[in-house]
Amino acid sequence: MFTTEFLDVPALRAVQGRVRLPGSKSISNRVLLLAALSEGATRVRGLLDSDDTRVMLQALAQMGCGVRRADGRADEVLIEGLGGRAPASPTRLFLGNAGTAMRPLTAALALLGGEHELSGVARMHERPIGDLVAALRRLGCRIEELGQPGFPPLRIAEAAGVPPLALDAPVRVRGDVSSQFLTALLLALPLAAREREVTVQVEGELISRPYIHITLALLERFGVAVQRQGWERFVIPEGSRYQSPGEVLVEADASSASYFIAAGALSAPEGGEGLVIEGLGLDAVQGDIRFVEAARLMGADVQGGSGWLRARRGAWPLKAVDLDCNHIPDAAMTLAMMALYADGPSTLRNIASWRVKETDRIAAMTAELRKLGAAVEEGADFIRITPPALAGGWRAASICTYDDHRMAMCASLAAFNPAALPVRVQDPKCVAKTFPDYFETLFAAARPARAVPVICIDGPTASGKGTLAAALAARLGWHYLDSGALYRATALAARQAGVALDDEAALARLAAALPLRFEAGRVWLDGRDVSEALRSEQTGMDASALAPLPAVRAALLNLQRGMARLPGLVADGRDMGTVVFADAPLKVFLTASAETRAERRYKQLAAKGISANIARLRDDLQARDARDASRAAAPLKAAQDALALDNSCLSIEQSVQQVLDWWQDRQPF
Repeated sequence: MFTTEFLDVPALRAVQGRVRLPGSKSISNRVLLLAALSEGATRVRGLLDSDDTRVMLQALAQMGCGVRRADGRADEVLIEGLGGRAPASPTRLFLGNAGTAMRPLTAALALLGGEHELSGVARMHERPIGDLVAALRRLGCRIEELGQPGFPPLRIAEAAGVPPLALDAPVRVRGDVSSQFLTALLLALPLAAREREVTVQVEGELISRPYIHITLALLERFGVAVQRQGWERFVIPEGSRYQSPGEVLVEADASSASYFIAAGALSAPEGGEGLVIEGLGLDAVQGDIRFVEAARLMGADVQGGSGWLRARRGAWPLKAVDLDCNHIPDAAMTLAMMALYADGPSTLRNIASWRVKETDRIAAMTAELRKLGAAVEEGADFIRITPPALAGGWRAASICTYDDHRMAMCASLAAFNPAALPVRVQDPKCVAKTFPDYFETLFAAARPARAVPVICIDGPTASGKGTLAAALAARLGWHYLDSGALYRATALAARQAGVALDDEAALARLAAALPLRFEAGRVWLDGRDVSEALRSEQTGMDASALAPLPAVRAALLNLQRGMARLPGLVADGRDMGTVVFADAPLKVFLTASAETRAERRYKQLAAKGISANIARLRDDLQARDARDASRAAAPLKAAQDALALDNSCLSIEQSVQQVLDWWQDRQPF
């Protein structure tokens, strides 16, 4: 997961291959709560591992449910239900910004009884819950609002246990603010229906009906068959009780699939099967699967079957639409991004629920689409988007995400723009709410419109180029290449595989496919941490023996160039800017005085308990500089277009900031 302050997404041309998406958030948290309320144990497979499900799991554990990750897997959990037992009390439940946890848990705990305090992040305390609280109070539940009336945080105060409930009349709840209010009641009220029928009456138009369809389907899976009379009246039969089905498989998230369906529709036609999305089919229970219909109306070519979808470009440009999006409120945000590529203005209607989501999504989308060059009109429950004029109307932009996962994922789709401009996504880590690995999944399938950006850090021995490059890669969220480790890693792999150091052809084959990665300051070879082994004297001697071999050098050159992967690469070495990545947009030649480098090396050795002489270290470094500068192959020298950075008197952070400033100077936003 990207945890950087911002993420620069290079211009993208196409997506290809196959992607598997995380489980549905809507299904995951519903299933977790139903499992918690049931008799028996439920194994949940394909569970979404995200901020929202983690806070739900933590809350269930605090309530007294058994919660165990199955075999250490993040997407599989075993829940031992309460089965009629009272929850642990008192509890203080922190639910982040998870509406799918806050609303249903409020209703369930109000009916289960006990003393419970439910709170979340600041934005959760701005998301309405008053209509649900009012419905529960009319039932006889005691709920206190601890802050602004109608909003969390809340306290449920039923110290005496289950409250006496007023069930003679239907339980009434508004349906025109959030469907989660009705879902919360439908999930909780079977607890009160063991001895009598319970009716729920919806007042006003019920929005987001497909989410209620999910709720009803899952209730039936856990043994409660609710009778639906239109979308206004729901009857929970007498004698209802939750029974675990034993195992539940969570289908992939349809809202998350919308970004990849859109990416397929925006993708340049390059042959092949397009982008295949696994784990979700046209028969999905989630209402957002109807995004497929809307995407097809805009011209996307979307096919599918049971458990799979395939998306690729159809009509181009896309077709402008005027749609009622009440049935796909979350996925409709993706349509707003697709509207940027349409042949005229598009209008998305009946989306008032956007205003009370993780942020005011109508206002947020309006502001950010305008940055990209679109003309946007917003209303109380609609947004109208006139796309930028073809290439000349697009603008590179830094997109604010408002701590909203869907704003961040939508923003990435702007990188397919015909002007081949990059897009900056602020606070990319907010996707952790539902899809922590979203950007990694996108980049694995995406093809860049231009060369992947590379920042080269060259310089003499002990100048600190490795430290600088690794820190810079971490700040940007880019890949990191320590070219100095390649020959040592090849030597180590050769010794482990029994390849002779004079077998040039075999060594070249091994080097060409070296399974190497650099992560968190460590070097990993074929999944094993070899950082210490690379520093051994034997490995160094072996590396010196194979380094002069032309076939090995050519193989490693191709390997290094292949490490330039989305979203970008920071590479350090001696010839990164002069030979390996001669076209890199930013090259830095890092230097420091011999005295400074000798002092740094002395401190490193002293920290390991190794005695050394600073004067001798300085002489050795100067001699090494002279040898490296006079090498016949890839001598140490600054590239003609490299920027010199003397870090003799700079801290690591100051050096990193300087390079970041230089990078920013090269950005169009």
